[in-house]
Amino acid sequence: MIKANDSVRLVDQFVDELNLGELYKTYLHSTRENQVTPRQMLKIVLYAHMCNLYSSRQIESACRRDINFMWLLDGRPAPDHATIARFISIHFSVCAKEIMAEFSNLLFELGEISGHDIFIDGTKIESVANKYTFVWKKSITKRMAKLGESLSAFVQSCEDLYGIKIAYTNEVKIYHLKKLRKKLYAIKAAEGVTFVHGSGKRKTGLQRSIETLESYLDKIKEYTRHLHNIGERNSYSKTDLDATFMRMKEDYMRNGQLKPGYNLQHGVDSEYITWLTVSWHPTDTRTLIPFLTEMHHFLGFRYTNIVADSGYESEENYEYLKANGLVPFIKPANYEISKTRKYRTDISRMENMTYDEDRDVYICRNEKELKVSYETHSKTAAGYQRTTTIYECHDCDGCPYKTACIKGNNCKASIEERHKKISVSKRLKALRQEDLQNILSDEGIRLRVNRSIQAEGSFAQLKADMGFRRFLYRGQDNVFAESVMMALAQNLNRLHQKVQNGCTGHHLFEIPKSA
Repeated sequence: MIKANDSVRLVDQFVDELNLGELYKTYLHSTRENQVTPRQMLKIVLYAHMCNLYSSRQIESACRRDINFMWLLDGRPAPDHATIARFISIHFSVCAKEIMAEFSNLLFELGEISGHDIFIDGTKIESVANKYTFVWKKSITKRMAKLGESLSAFVQSCEDLYGIKIAYTNEVKIYHLKKLRKKLYAIKAAEGVTFVHGSGKRKTGLQRSIETLESYLDKIKEYTRHLHNIGERNSYSKTDLDATFMRMKEDYMRNGQLKPGYNLQHGVDSEYITWLTVSWHPTDTRTLIPFLTEMHHFLGFRYTNIVADSGYESEENYEYLKANGLVPFIKPANYEISKTRKYRTDISRMENMTYDEDRDVYICRNEKELKVSYETHSKTAAGYQRTTTIYECHDCDGCPYKTACIKGNNCKASIEERHKKISVSKRLKALRQEDLQNILSDEGIRLRVNRSIQAEGSFAQLKADMGFRRFLYRGQDNVFAESVMMALAQNLNRLHQKVQNGCTGHHLFEIPKSA
C-alpha cells in the first residue's frame, strides 16, 4: 500500500540508524509491551513535521486516520495528544542537541555534507507568548529608584510617629523594612489593636502603616522577580519568560511594534541544517561565537570556512575565528555601501584619505595631516577589550573643504572652532582587510553565492513552504527542541528529494559562467 520511494520509508530507515541512547535515558521506566517506543515516537513526530503537522492534536488525528502513520506505529495504539506534547517538551528537549549531532554526523558519514564549508544566517520567529505582556528593564529600574525614595520618607514618618529608630542613614534596605515590620507588629500586640476591614469601619493609623509597609514589600518582591527574570536582557514576556521583545519582519500592525520572539540561527552545509541555536540577542553579532563553540563541541567533524553576512562582523568575532584556525568569509558592514559613488567621493571618511603607515598619519583632501591624539580602551558586552585610536588635525583653520569634511550639526561649537577627528580600530581594520581578500577571491565569491542560496533558502523553506512562523511551545529549551524537530524534518525532506532526483553527494552550486 505504501510506495517503495515514499518519504515515510526514508524516515523509518534513517531513524533506525541513529543512536538514541540519550533519548531512552529520559524515561525512568521501560515502555510497556503494547506502548509506542521512544524511537517510534520520534519517527511519528518527525514525519508529522515533514507533512506540515505541528500541533499535537493534529498528529494524534493523523495517527488514527493516515495509513503512513499507522505503518510507523506497527500495530501499536495511537498515542494521544498529551503523550505527544510530553515527548517533545519533557523527553526530546533534554537531548535535542545530542540527536541533532547524531543526525549531522550520519549525514557526514554518508557523504551528504562536506564538513568543510558552513553557511550561517539568522531569523527572528515570534513566540507563542501574548503580544502585550512586556516587562522593560529600564522601566523596572526607574520604578525601583522611585520606590526607594518613597520608602525613605515612609520609614522616617514611622520613626517620628511611633518613637522608634530603624535606619541611621538615608539609604533604606530590605532588612530595615523587615525590622520595622517586626516592631510595628510588636506595637500592635502590646496595644491590643484589632484590624478592621470593609465599608463603614475606620482603620487605625497603625493598621494603615502596616498595610502600607506590606504593599511596599510586595512591590520590592515583584520588581526583584522581574529583574531576576530579565537577567542580561532589556525585556521579557510575562507569558513566556525566555522570550525577548524584538522587531520582526512580520509587522501586522505596520507600526514597527516589538513582539516577543527568539533569534533562530541556522548553520547550513550542502542544503542540510547541520546545527542551530536559539538566542535572545536581537542582533546576530553576539550569536556567532556561542554558535561555533557549541557546534564544534557536539559534532564529530570540524568546519574550517565560516561564511556569513555583514550582521556577524565585529572585531571580537574576527579574533575568535583567527585564534581557532577558522577562515572567515564575512561580508564587511560597509561592503555594499562602499561601491556607491557617494561613499567613494565622501572626503570625510578615513577610507578616502591617504594613510602613511610609516608615520602613522592620515592625509586629508587638503594635504593636512591627522596625527595620533590619544587611544581609548573599551569593553564589549561579552568582555572583549577593544582599542580605538583617535586621529586629530589641528590645522583646519581656513580649509576650503571644512564643511564637507567635518560632519555633524548637533555640536555646540561652531564649524570654525572645530577640528577634524577620526576614530580607527587598527586591529579591526587589519582583520577586515584580510577578510576582504577572502571574499573577493574566486572561492569567496562562490561561497557567498551559495550562502544566499542555502542559508537564506533554509528560512524560506521553513516559513513559506512549511508555513512555520510562530513557535507553539514556551521556554527556550522547548523552543530549541521545536526548532531542532523542524530542522530534522527539513533535512529528511531534502534528502528524500535528492534521492528521488539522483543528486546525492552534491555540496555547492556552481556559478554560471558569463559568455
